[in-house]
Amino acid sequence: MQFLFAFTLFVSAFLLFLVQPLVAKMLLPLLGGAPAVWNTCLFYFQCLLLAGYGYAHLVTKRLELRLQAILQIALLAAAMIVFPIAISPGFIQSLGHQPSPFLWLLGCLTATVGPPFLMLSTSGPLLQRWFAHTGRESAGDPYFLYAASNAGSLLALLCYPALIEPNFQLSSQSRLWSIGYAALTALFLVCAASLLKNKAGKTAPAAMEATRLSNDGDSQTHAIAPARRLRWVALAFAPASLMYGVTTYLTTDLVSVPLLWVLPLSVYLITFILVFARRRILPLRLLDRLLPLLAILLTFLMLTRLNRPIWLLGALHLLFLFVAATVCHGRLAGDRPPSKHLTEFYLWVSLGGALGGLFNSLLAPIIFDAVIEYPLAIVLSLLLRPAYGSQRSASRWPEVAAPLAVWLLTAGLAALLPRLGVATMLAVVLTLAVPLLLSYAWAMRPARFALSVGAVMLGSLFYQGLYYGSILRIERSFFGVLRVARDQTGAFHQLFHGNTGHGRQFIEPARQCEPLSYYHRRGPLGQIFEFFDSRQAAPEVAVVGLGAGAMVCYSKAGQRWSFYEIDPAVAGIARDYRYFTYLQNCARAPVRIVIGDARLQLRNSGDGRYGLLVLDAFSSDVIPTHLLTQQAFDLYLSKLAPGGLLALHTSNQYLDLCPVIADLAAEMNLSGLVNTDLTPPSGEQERGKDSSQWVILTRDAEHLGDLGADTRWQPLKSGARTAVWTDDYSNILGVFKWK
Repeated sequence: MQFLFAFTLFVSAFLLFLVQPLVAKMLLPLLGGAPAVWNTCLFYFQCLLLAGYGYAHLVTKRLELRLQAILQIALLAAAMIVFPIAISPGFIQSLGHQPSPFLWLLGCLTATVGPPFLMLSTSGPLLQRWFAHTGRESAGDPYFLYAASNAGSLLALLCYPALIEPNFQLSSQSRLWSIGYAALTALFLVCAASLLKNKAGKTAPAAMEATRLSNDGDSQTHAIAPARRLRWVALAFAPASLMYGVTTYLTTDLVSVPLLWVLPLSVYLITFILVFARRRILPLRLLDRLLPLLAILLTFLMLTRLNRPIWLLGALHLLFLFVAATVCHGRLAGDRPPSKHLTEFYLWVSLGGALGGLFNSLLAPIIFDAVIEYPLAIVLSLLLRPAYGSQRSASRWPEVAAPLAVWLLTAGLAALLPRLGVATMLAVVLTLAVPLLLSYAWAMRPARFALSVGAVMLGSLFYQGLYYGSILRIERSFFGVLRVARDQTGAFHQLFHGNTGHGRQFIEPARQCEPLSYYHRRGPLGQIFEFFDSRQAAPEVAVVGLGAGAMVCYSKAGQRWSFYEIDPAVAGIARDYRYFTYLQNCARAPVRIVIGDARLQLRNSGDGRYGLLVLDAFSSDVIPTHLLTQQAFDLYLSKLAPGGLLALHTSNQYLDLCPVIADLAAEMNLSGLVNTDLTPPSGEQERGKDSSQWVILTRDAEHLGDLGADTRWQPLKSGARTAVWTDDYSNILGVFKWK
């Protein structure tokens, strides 16, 4: 019976966490691949998890075992009404009319997978509570089953990007998941039948119920004090918020690939497995001593904005998450109550996780204009470290005075060192290293140390322009953090999305209509427009991706231009003449900006109207994969005039998209060329040119004209033929640049 319950929990958790990346993969492309999509999905699923735990707590308190079993199996079966799991065309069409992607996502998730996920979320506490009634030797402490549940969750998360996504289409994934869900319903039926047939299963022995599982006086009366409940919530909130923060930071400031979206959640689950196992595997006290050292190192690297090497930095963020979450979850596991209060314990733990998701996914983007929630979660996790005996301070004054002194030191160094002529990088290192090392002296006093680290973070705001130059504007939207900065030379205004540049313009008025960065006249795009102007198939130009609006410098009298931009914040910055004047001063043709997903909005334009369609949506680390599928290319071709050109900007630091485009071109009988313009000469760099890669496609090789004879343009080759990307299949890891 122990194996039966453990296996059922394992399967339930596997399905619970397999459906999360499955549904996210369906939704991510529709919203530009923004990291906020994944965090919103996680928040929604944690809210349903809370609702499921609430249901389990209620029915185990109010209903007898037989009625619990009947109700559970009936609801499991009823939830199948939403099968097969798929985003309905109606929801896709309504996306362009929604004021908030956040609300649209919640509604879509509810209609797509809400009922079965809710029922799966009830499995953990309900099955553990049922097992406590079996009278088995291990029934007095059923918390070990929580480790089996989290093992299933972890396996699902690791299997999805490595095995399932590359080998199965979304429709096949949905069918297989539905079969697994039906099998789980049958397993629940077997568990219920076994429980009810067990003569000793109606009431667990009193001796087992009285097992001392907590470390305080509550074990005698089984009463749970309000302060203890609040402690459970706080210890669950901090790791959840930290997990969201790590995900956002990695996918915004380093690199966004699906594997990095799964890894923080996997690490988070591993900590639950370790602390709720029957035997303690890791020494929690040793991890608690390691946490301050990791916090000092991580804070220093974050504040200096170092982003190389990616693998080392990513590993450090995940290691900190692992240690901090293990310390917090270890305190939770050590404070778990007797099995009589099992469902209530899980309810409060789930509430803490849901509040962490609420704070990071909904409140933080409204309150903060940058990813401030991650540093706050770091400080909170340090505050929640246990205080051992002599570490407790009789006076609270040092806990306030020490952080204040650290902040004054940080701010003073930031103001003084540049005036003394200290080089910028050295000044930043000293400004951060000295107060952080001072803070580490209080590592054994959790409150003093945590607040001191937070004080360094606040003081570091004096040096926010190290990599971006002088920050002029920061704006945060659902799709990420945008920064407008004046470079350190004072020659340019620049637009950044995360760490990726999306446009640059000379500040000098006489040079403001020179297209810079990837759009330089001496680069591949300049050659594309020179060729297009020499043989216009049609006078209309469509561009997917606005950036700062630099491409409008190529517009000519008699043309009509349309920009399709998914993020309203980008359009607002591009139109603000204080930062960029491309749209106001450099357009020689009528320009319209269409806000919304490009595929949805392009459907509304007439067929055969565009002589040139430019896709400039792939230079960010997060790419909208739905713009690189066979169905998307069918749409593009339908909008091109006879002889029209399709140009794609494929510059990307981490993804090699040329094989994907080459496979699509071969499948659709298109002719294509690629121009990889490597690092430009230093003189051109000073004039604002960046390296870039562009692909040009057309229905007939004859339409490529002189470009075909230009040695800078090479035939598009895919090498080993892979599966063509469709709306039902894509494989980001397959095009990741591992070197």
